[in-house]
Amino acid sequence: MILIPLLLSLTVHEWAHAWSAYRLGDDTASIQGRLTLNPIAHIDLVGTLVLPLLGIPFGWAKPVPVNPTRFRRGVGMSTGMVMTAAAGPLSNVVLAFLAAVAFGLIGRFSPETLTHTMGISSLLTTLIVINVSLAIFNLIPIPPLDGSRVVDGLIPYGWRPRWESIVRLSPMLLIAVIFFSSSIITGPATFVVGLLTRVITAIQ
Repeated sequence: MILIPLLLSLTVHEWAHAWSAYRLGDDTASIQGRLTLNPIAHIDLVGTLVLPLLGIPFGWAKPVPVNPTRFRRGVGMSTGMVMTAAAGPLSNVVLAFLAAVAFGLIGRFSPETLTHTMGISSLLTTLIVINVSLAIFNLIPIPPLDGSRVVDGLIPYGWRPRWESIVRLSPMLLIAVIFFSSSIITGPATFVVGLLTRVITAIQ
């Protein structure tokens, strides 16, 4: 129940990075076979398979390579990196929204499916929660998370020395974030899931 939604969510996340980079002119990920929704291309043995199979609702996939020097003319490297970085979390938000819509539509047109087939209800609920959590977690501005690349592309020049000092501490900060991730993510995730629950209710 965790592995399938997580594998789907991580695959869409990495594909979104590759697709956005390709649209901006960088074909690096495409050449390496990462511009695909085939999960095999994105699987990390530990992060994508071992942890979910151990029942840990957390994981990662192989990072998609992005070469900002290959962005087409007219696309600044900083702007392009912000767009490719944001594409991953945004794809998870879209996937969570689509799962909520599917939940609502099934509840409206075939409510007995949710009543008698609890697996579908659990699967869609897990898909919503995992994607919301992934989006929020990846937007935390600590390297190598996507949020750090967004901040790196948007931060004013005068603030860059402070930002670089934070980057140097990123390994320790990342460990702390992973350790306290549940308390960091729970509040925002509960709020977003609540909004999606309203979407489900409105459709039903």
